[in-house]
Parts: sequence; structure tokens; C-alpha cells
Amino acid sequence: MSDHYERVKIELQQMKEVENEAAADGEQLSPASVSSIPAEVSFTARRDLSRSSVNGRSRSKSRSKADGHERQVNDKELPDPTAQKSNSSQGQSRVSNEPNLNIKGTARLLKGKTAANGHVETCVRQTDGKCEHHGKEDGSKAAKKRRAVTVDTSKAKTSLEALKMSIRQLKWKEFPIGRRTACDIYWHGVSFHDNENIVSGQVNKFPGMIEMLRKINLSRAVRTMQELFPEEYNFYPRSWILPEEYQLFSTQVQFFSKHIRKKMSLFTFYFCPLFFKIRLLKDNDSTLKPTYIVKPDSGSQGDGIYLIRDPADLRVISGAQIKQAVVQDYIQKPLLIDKLKFDIRLYVLVRSLEPLEIYIAKEGLSRFCTEPYQEPSQKNLSHVFMHLTNYSLNVHSGNFVHSDSCSTGSKRTFSSVLYRLASKGVDIKKVWSDIIALVIKTVIALVPELKVYYQADIPPGKPGPTCFQILGFDILLMKNLKPILLEVNANPSMRIEHEHEVSPGVFEYVPSPVDEEVKVGVIRDTLRLMDPAQRKQHATSNTGGGSPEEAIVVETGSDEKEGMADSLPSLCLKQVFPKYTKQFHYLRVVERIAAIFLRFLGVKGTMRLGPTSFRTFIRNCKLSNSSFSMASADILYIDITRRWAGMLPDSREAGMCLQAFIEAFFYLAARRFKALPLREQVVLLLEVCEGALEGQSHSEKPRTHRSHTHPNPASSQTSAPTTFSSPALTHRRQRPLQLSAKANTEN
Repeated sequence: MSDHYERVKIELQQMKEVENEAAADGEQLSPASVSSIPAEVSFTARRDLSRSSVNGRSRSKSRSKADGHERQVNDKELPDPTAQKSNSSQGQSRVSNEPNLNIKGTARLLKGKTAANGHVETCVRQTDGKCEHHGKEDGSKAAKKRRAVTVDTSKAKTSLEALKMSIRQLKWKEFPIGRRTACDIYWHGVSFHDNENIVSGQVNKFPGMIEMLRKINLSRAVRTMQELFPEEYNFYPRSWILPEEYQLFSTQVQFFSKHIRKKMSLFTFYFCPLFFKIRLLKDNDSTLKPTYIVKPDSGSQGDGIYLIRDPADLRVISGAQIKQAVVQDYIQKPLLIDKLKFDIRLYVLVRSLEPLEIYIAKEGLSRFCTEPYQEPSQKNLSHVFMHLTNYSLNVHSGNFVHSDSCSTGSKRTFSSVLYRLASKGVDIKKVWSDIIALVIKTVIALVPELKVYYQADIPPGKPGPTCFQILGFDILLMKNLKPILLEVNANPSMRIEHEHEVSPGVFEYVPSPVDEEVKVGVIRDTLRLMDPAQRKQHATSNTGGGSPEEAIVVETGSDEKEGMADSLPSLCLKQVFPKYTKQFHYLRVVERIAAIFLRFLGVKGTMRLGPTSFRTFIRNCKLSNSSFSMASADILYIDITRRWAGMLPDSREAGMCLQAFIEAFFYLAARRFKALPLREQVVLLLEVCEGALEGQSHSEKPRTHRSHTHPNPASSQTSAPTTFSSPALTHRRQRPLQLSAKANTEN
């Protein structure tokens, strides 16, 4: 009896030590513990395999697939077991990315299947080569102890049905009319300010996101990045802002047309026979007279969009008001499927701004035009069903096809398009890699101004919620498969039904299987990522002011530990940042300028820099000298601020906005570091400013982390991004920045 007692005691002690070691290791799987499972094996078969395997050889991998959480091991991607196969019956190629942007688990996306973990009942934890088995019963007990997450849906509006389905699947608690005590999550249908009385929890909108994603502000943000990184930001069409750049647009169009016509006429009449001349002139009609697309600044759902070929056709004035709009080059060589033009609606989750976290949905929508595409000509410019892919426009066409199938109809899943392209031998890896890069670069361009809006609405020290938001990226694939950003929607439609006319003038809402498949998954998995328990773990892991690489956390966590997602499918959202921080961190130059701007704002709740604060910036950064006096700084401030006040007529606040400050910063950089490309000039000036401010902070108050301590209360409103260390920058010819309206125009 005593021997048996001793053996049991030793075994219990060993089990306790193993559990302690597993907790210390954070349950991170090692590469050696992951084995490959063929794509053809069903999930039931995987369950049986995991039960029958004694040594746990494949359990850690099946666990990872079942819960749908993709783990990072030593900052490297594990090999995807669902490799491309040559099976003619499937005809599919694996969706992944370039070597530096490996996308994991997208083979299931091509097959149009969503892997579910409802059948996987065994949890295997790997600790020092030993496996611990925890059945589904333990997870159920943990789930019962867990307090239900509360969601206020009183302001959800058109996304309400998809949101309700998501909450039911998660077994959370909905409050359709709100409640007096605070909820964990507030779901707004329009903006951050839908409910002004929130002092805690999480809101699904960022302050200022609607303003930043208007056509003009988006174009300005991308244009700023194009000045610094012209090659990296060539995915956005050339743009002109109306009415301020109308004269510039008109002049450039006339010059381009004359230049092209002269060049073509010389070539045609000296080198081509007569019948070739006629055909060449006909084929190059679109080249001789380029087409432009006009988009109202605050328009949505395709309202007010039209095509022009002559600046005289612009409808700039509406009644007594001058309409603000953006004119862009029309993309004339789109990729066609079934002779139809289409675009891609991808859903992107911005989980937080500091640290920056971005997720992309693995599934999206492809929206097709309803008339066969023809290159734009004077005759078909008004054919909106041929040139514009907006669902809200084409749904009124008699050719619009509502289909329950994901691969037919006028609205299809993005995976069905990928499958179609893969069957034709298209390099899907490259397509996905380019799309991910486009999304990350666009969000990086938006973040600086979003931080200014965020601090104005929720100053440090003031109680308020944290924010996240789902964005709708509209992307067009060109014939050469290059993705082009059309626009970004702050409030993408989350409706899962469409209108059906049952009799003249009488409509009813009919469920849309395609919309439901895509949108419910996006909302549900966004909620899973914003689970308060998971956010708490995430916040704890990010304390300490580390670099973005150090801030990466495991995407799973509460779901696995507490067993609440046993019947849920795998996450449809893929983290792309900070996962790819190393590839894109060098682009975050403007964020560093914004950090300096926020440091000197001074007054909480303001978004404009006053003249005194600008002088303080010049003085503290030691930018004044014999060739640039404080009087020159005052003139610079007045000149730029006055011009930007004219470009922002609806602004009620006086002072220098962030974009004006960026222009002034570019001017100071070009003045101080001549004969260098603009990017190098700006980086060098940033190092000067950050060095001066750091030295000042050290002299006033010792600190351990540069990004968390500031010399005065005004400067403590934001944390500066991690210091940027640029690689060797290639020299490009850059025109010097002028203190004139042309300083902010397209290169």
C-alpha cells in the first residue's frame, strides 16, 4: 500500500511540474511538434487520427487547424501542408504569397471550404516532448464559469442581422436597446459618435475614420506617401483635387493630349501604310484622349460618379455651391472574367493603432458589372453598368443576376475568382502578396492623421473606450494582375439580404447566401479577436514599450483555454501587421512626424498647431540658425497655414493641421539637407529633431523608455513610434519643395 502511495505521489508531482512548465512556456508549439496532414483528409478523419495516435505526432497540428488560429514560431511561417496539387479534378493552386509574405492556410480558401473544429474534442498540449490530453468536458466547464461578453447593438443599423447571427454563434449576450451599466462592446452603424456617453469598453469605430476615408483626404494621405516612396505607392491612380487643382488638371490634360497627338501623328504618317494608319488611330482613341473618372468627395455607393475626357465636362458647380471632388485617371485595362469588369471588396480589420494591428479577411466579394466591357469612348462614357462595378448601381440593371451559388451571378466570392484564375495558371501567390502589401501601405498612410483624431476625442487621462474598425477595401485587378486601390470605405455594407420586387413598387428582403457566408464570418471573428479576455492578455503582453516585433502576440488564447469556440469555424481573419513589420516598418516615416506634431499641440482636444507651439517646435528641435531665423519660421507658418485654410473651407478650428505641418517639415528638410532625395532629407531631419527632443527630455527628467516619457504634460499626449532606422536609400530625382500651392500636387 505504501509503495502504491509513493508511486501515485511521484506521478502527481511530475504532472504538476509539467503543467507549470507548460504555463511558463505559454503553450507555444515547436516546429518539431507539428506534422503535415493531407488536404484531402476530412476533419472527422483527423479527429480519429488524433485519438488513435499515442505519441501525439499530429495532434498539435490538428489542434491548430481546428481552432483556426495561425501561430508564429520564431517569426517564421510553418510549412503549409495543403500544398498545390496537380490533380486535374481539383484544378486548384495554393494561395500564398511572395517569400517575404507567406500566407498560411489559404488552400482551403481556393477550395471554397471553411474548416470547422466542431468535431475536434481532444486538446493536446506539448511540453518537453510529453502530451497532456484534455477532453471537451474540461472546456465546457471552463466555458460555464466564464462571464458572457455583452454587446450593445442599439446603434448597429444595417449590420444588425449579421451581428445578431454572430452573437448567437458566440453565445454572447446582446443588448438591443442598450443598458445603464457598461457593455463590453458597442457596435455602431455609422461613426464613433453614434453614442457619446461611452466611457469604457470597446467601440467598433475610430474617431475621424469617416473624415479620413473621404476621397480628398485619402488622396492627400496617399499623395504624401507618394512623395516619399513613389515606387511603393504606385497602386493609387493619379489624382487631382477639385476645385483647388482644377487649373492644374486642365493644363496637364491639354499638354498631355497635344504631346501624344504630335508623337502619334509623326509615327503614323512617316512609318505606317494607309490602312494601318486608320486602324492605329482607331485602336489608340483611348490613348489619344485619356479618360478620367470624377468622384464626389463624400459620395458613396457610386452616387455622383461619372467619366469625362475633357476638363470642360466637369460638373464642378452645383447650384450656388462648388462641389468638392477628386478626378483620377480611369484604369482602362482591367482584368475581365466572362467579358465583364469586376472589382474586389476585401474586409480589413484595424484592431488597434498603438501598436498597429491589421487583419485581412481571407474571403471577400467580387462584384461584377452587368454589361460586357469595352474600352471607354465618347459613345459609351455614360454606360455606368459597363464601367462602374458598384453593387448599388448594377443591382438596378435588368442584367443583374442574384444567385445562391458563390461562383456565378453578379456577386461572387473572392475565392471563386481565385479558383478561376488558378485554373488558368495565374500566380495566385503574387496576387495575394500584392494585395496584402497594398492594404498595409494604405493603412500606414492613414494612421498618422487617425492618431491626431483619436487624441482629440480621447485625450490621455480622460476615460474612454478603445477602438477597432472593419474597413472595406475596393480593389481592381488590371490585365497584368496588378492591384489598384479604388477607394476605402469606412462603413462597408454588412447587409446579408437584398431587395426583391414582388410586385410593382412592393419590395421584400430576401436572404443572400453569398453575403451571409462572407459578412457573418467577418463580424463574428472580429468579435472573437476583440474578446475582452483576449484584449486583456494582449494589453498585458504589450506593456514595456518594446518594438513592434516584440509586440506580436499569439492570436489564439482565450478561446482555446476556456473552450468557448468548440463549434466555431476557424478564424477567417489573417494577421498581416505586425506580422510583416520587418518588411513595411520603414514606411512609417510620417508617423514620426505626427508624433512630433502631437507633442507640441499643447491643448488637449485640439487638432491644430498654433503659432506659439510652432515656434516652440523650431526652438526645441534647434532648427533656427543664421540662415533660418525665428522670423522666417513665423512667415513659413503664416504662408502654409493660410493656404491650407483655403483648401479646408469647412474647418472651424484655426491653426496648422497635420498635413500643413508635414508640408512645413518637408520644406525645412529640403532647406537643411540640399542635393538629397526628399526621403533622405526627411529622415535626416527627423533624426535631428528626435535627438534634440531626447536630449531635452534627459536633461529635464531621466527616463528608461524614450517613447513613454515626455518633457511636459502637453507632450505626454502620445507616444512616438519606435525610432526609424532606414536602410540604404536609393537616390531619386526629386523636385525641391516650394512654398506654393504646387507643393502639394501630384508628382
